[in-house]
Amino acid sequence: MGVVPWIFGRGVVAAAACLSLLFAAISCDRQHASQTQVTEVRLGYFANLTHAQAVLGVSSGEFAKAIEPATLTTQVFNAGPSLIEALLAGQIDIGYVGPGPALNAQERTHGQGIRVIAGAAANGVLIVASDASGIRTMQDLAGKRLATPQQGNTQDIAARHFAQSVLKQPDASNVIPIANAEQVGMMTRNQIDAAWAPEPWGSLLIAQAGAHVVGEEKDLWPDKEFTLTVVVTTPESSLAHPDVVEKILRVHRSWTQRLQQDPKACEAELGDALFALTSKRLPPGILPSALARVKFTDEPLKQTFSTLGEWSYQLGFERQPPDLSGFFDTGILTKLQQERPTAIATQPGL
Repeated sequence: MGVVPWIFGRGVVAAAACLSLLFAAISCDRQHASQTQVTEVRLGYFANLTHAQAVLGVSSGEFAKAIEPATLTTQVFNAGPSLIEALLAGQIDIGYVGPGPALNAQERTHGQGIRVIAGAAANGVLIVASDASGIRTMQDLAGKRLATPQQGNTQDIAARHFAQSVLKQPDASNVIPIANAEQVGMMTRNQIDAAWAPEPWGSLLIAQAGAHVVGEEKDLWPDKEFTLTVVVTTPESSLAHPDVVEKILRVHRSWTQRLQQDPKACEAELGDALFALTSKRLPPGILPSALARVKFTDEPLKQTFSTLGEWSYQLGFERQPPDLSGFFDTGILTKLQQERPTAIATQPGL
């Protein structure tokens, strides 16, 4: 039996005439995969509570146990675009990322480079403002200095859409990309008026900068729900080694269920795991406040992507309207969802 690492390239179909060759190659890959053994699985994620399943699955050792005898290697990223670059370059196999960067990868690779295989977190984004700003309602944000975490990320797209389409501003020049970690100091120094902030940064702004809640982004979406984090991989990954993808998703679902059923029971372990990754511990009260606003779910909430993709196109971040053909590959997720919940929750590594 041969032994190979789990390293995949990015397949791109050159023309329609090559489809038959592509299908033949896929068949060959599947046959080859059945004769090989995975030796390494590379996982990328953020040191953030909205990536809690990844943080906890790694810190508890459950991901590593699930894929034995293969080795788990991990990489922690600070931003979605850099994680996507690593995924498309074949440096990681599976990642946790926001919908904005995932959509960008779909557009850049013409639907050939990325697949969404599960949801992870939804909601959990606050719009907060300093008391000195005079902002009390969402309408008061017009023309105010509004911080977002990064240009073109999920919160930035939503904030710019709101500024132009809802507030009817001629542009979104008042929306300023500022790293989350810098926003508390800038709001304290009166350099920004408000922030469109994912948790736990929204709660930190309230606790440390004296900000108050103006609104929650979920209230701007149909059904008051939108996806914040999803699990992604490449088409090659799910085709060549679906058994490994299933093992990862089984642990992911186990932690999703625990976070849904009793988030308070996960607080200490999550806080310790985040501290181990960042060497910084969240102030008392921040983690429970933030967890209460995040909805952990395996569902990728597909409507979020079509809506966000249209906003990205309107704002000029994408060159064309979203084409989500082949973007979602949730067959393994559906299989796991049909299992008895107790079987998943009590045996995460099997």
